[in-house]
Amino acid sequence: MTGHGQPIIIKRKKVIAGGGHHGGAWKVAYADFVTAMMAFFLLMWLLNATTEDQRKGLADYFNPSIPVSRISGGGSAALDGSSVFADDDMARDGAGAAEQATAPALREDSVDEETEAEETAEEVAAREALQSLEQQIKQRRDALESDDLADHIQTRMTPDGLIVELTDKDGTPLFEVGSARPSLLLGQLLEVVAPVLATAENNMQVIGHTDALAYQGHADYTNWELSADRANIARKALVAHGLPAEQIVAVIGKAATEPLSPDPFASQNRRIAVLLLARDRVTAAPALANP
Repeated sequence: MTGHGQPIIIKRKKVIAGGGHHGGAWKVAYADFVTAMMAFFLLMWLLNATTEDQRKGLADYFNPSIPVSRISGGGSAALDGSSVFADDDMARDGAGAAEQATAPALREDSVDEETEAEETAEEVAAREALQSLEQQIKQRRDALESDDLADHIQTRMTPDGLIVELTDKDGTPLFEVGSARPSLLLGQLLEVVAPVLATAENNMQVIGHTDALAYQGHADYTNWELSADRANIARKALVAHGLPAEQIVAVIGKAATEPLSPDPFASQNRRIAVLLLARDRVTAAPALANP
């Protein structure tokens, strides 16, 4: 009480930290929720808009595979080495930066390097021999007086070996239409290529091809039988021209399965091919048929 008799009134205010329901904590929670929803919808969009390979690439980016060497690097850091990520560190430590190799004694595919070098040299020699044969055939073809006759002879190198193809042309077929009876043209072409083929030591396959026109004869005789019969006739003719019979390891009919022209009915699809097998393919060559 004061001297005048009036009471002293003390007001106490209750201060609520954070402003009650008007505080900012809920905003943080809401922002986290919105961020999570954006990430979710972004994930859904990525799953829908990317291919399987792209998704695998993204997964590998965020979860890279770390190779672990079977041999200790001798260090004290993770994986017994300085670092599996820094090429500079690996180079500094003498472990190599961009290329890693295990000890020869631990390789499962360990081979004798000297033997491997000898095999490579043999393969190179065999390939060069086939290329020489190809040049000889081209020279004989180019020396022909008739360009029409030369147009029927084609050669090309493949991983399996050298292919020499005798092809049809409109009006000048290798065989009578729908028959395995050879024309005079086939004999003339064989007189050009057979002497060169006879000098080769490679095993050979004789392959017959037809166009896509269905055979119009008997129902049980199709282009498969026709192409095989034509290949066998060509085999006999090659042997008659001096090619050793034992070098022909397969006679194959492929019908119209391997056209030479984009037009499946083109005349050049009807052809006889002689495949001179590269030496590294001889032992694996399948003797599919030899009627």
